[in-house]
Amino acid sequence: MAAEKRIDITQPLWDQRTFVGRFRHFAFISNPLLSFVPEKELLQAKELYNKYKQGQEPPGTSMTQVIRAKQLYESAFHPDSGELQNVFGRMSFQMPGGCIITGAMLQWYRTATAVVFWQWVNQSFNALVNYTNRNANSPLTTTQMGVAYASATSAAMATALSFKFVIQKRATNPILARFVPFVAVAAANWVNIPLMRQNEIILGLDVTDENGKVIGKSQVAPVKGISQVVTSRIIMCAPGMLLLPFIMERLEPKAWMQRIKWAHIGIQTGIVGICLTLMVPTACAIFPQKCKLSVDTIKRFEKDRYEEILKNTDGKPPEYVYFNKGL
Repeated sequence: MAAEKRIDITQPLWDQRTFVGRFRHFAFISNPLLSFVPEKELLQAKELYNKYKQGQEPPGTSMTQVIRAKQLYESAFHPDSGELQNVFGRMSFQMPGGCIITGAMLQWYRTATAVVFWQWVNQSFNALVNYTNRNANSPLTTTQMGVAYASATSAAMATALSFKFVIQKRATNPILARFVPFVAVAAANWVNIPLMRQNEIILGLDVTDENGKVIGKSQVAPVKGISQVVTSRIIMCAPGMLLLPFIMERLEPKAWMQRIKWAHIGIQTGIVGICLTLMVPTACAIFPQKCKLSVDTIKRFEKDRYEEILKNTDGKPPEYVYFNKGL
């Protein structure tokens, strides 16, 4: 290892100031195949990751092994707490989990019962993802998690059923009914994520200077970060849920498609899977993970927090503060 140049294992391998760099980073840690790595291998990766960070890796450790350990660690362990995340809540599981649920929502949308059931399944999955990727420094109570889950599920169901009712009563184009799942998912994201991360807004997030030194807290910071996360999540599912209705509307009337109705769910799931494989890293890369906020904004909306920052910087606050926006 001595002959190889050391890396800062805690930092991304690619420049995060560019979209391409962020895309490569998130493609690196959201690879769907990482969801199937055994827990034993993940724990071994964590051990090597921590040893390398301390400069105590075993003799003969190659850079390839270090990079692999970094990939496994960042895909499976929480960045704040270092705890092993539930596999179903990891970003690497967004493609397999999301494509199955989305494919089902797009296939079974004609009855109210199917709409309600699949929206419930989807919001349960989303709640787990949001909880898994929450800020570990702002834990939720059991009551808060229950309210967040119930509110998001109710919002999704109400939106889906309302939109479905309007479409059935007033629309002349039947393809519009296929967009019920997307409208419901988009609406529910604006409920689910903010509620699941409400303590970040209530308590504020730590903000740092450019060098990573904590200089205060802000409640505006999580509002900005959560808004970006919600936008990213909607963009993540948009191509599959918006393009697929047009594709299936064209394909389903064809004779060969009529002969294989049993395969429609598989076809839709496969197309959604292809879309999500590309869109998970794309959506995560739209906004920098290290989000910045103007100190003037804090001064304008949070005078007490601004005073705290002034105190911690000897009256010379930076132009911007930084924080982790979450996923």
